[in-house]
Amino acid sequence: MSYLPETALPIVRREDPRGLGDGYVQVIAAQLASQGSTVANVGIGGDRVVDLQARWAVDVLGNDAETLSILVGINDTWRRFDNNDPTSAEDFEAGYRELLTQATPHFRRIVLVQPFLLPVTEGQLDWADDLQAKQEAVARLATDFDAILVPAHDKLNALAGSLGGNAALADDGVHPTELGHAQLAAIWLEAVNA
Repeated sequence: MSYLPETALPIVRREDPRGLGDGYVQVIAAQLASQGSTVANVGIGGDRVVDLQARWAVDVLGNDAETLSILVGINDTWRRFDNNDPTSAEDFEAGYRELLTQATPHFRRIVLVQPFLLPVTEGQLDWADDLQAKQEAVARLATDFDAILVPAHDKLNALAGSLGGNAALADDGVHPTELGHAQLAAIWLEAVNA
């Protein structure tokens, strides 16, 4: 059984009778179903690490899944630029580390998805340093917790040119299009099945 808790993506999972939404989680779930695995999605669009901390015990630790997959970080960067509500890289990493420390005894496998941005405006180019520090934190945490690291930012940015540009994968730079979700799911599956 796989378990995918947090995503910064606008998944309308609450309207989906299966609770998966219409994004990359649904694509992964369809692929894993053929292997006899089920997927639960408790992601809430817009969540930051601090939001996960508030609901971690109920939404995550109370589950009997074998695999935990986390995508968090872009909102921790975005809020700095749209609401003047920054999360320092140090606070991000400390909060994320706390979540993983609590989760480790409950899950056989942990998957950390690199937070990503596909800039479509000049202003988003200013996000690079803030996001990079969080991406580096995620990479450190993956090493420290022997987790699988999904290189979503690196791979999506590398693919964008051949697939019609950044907006073809995420029309606002953050939220994937249908094509972006398909590519993100493929990147996730490749990393997890490697």
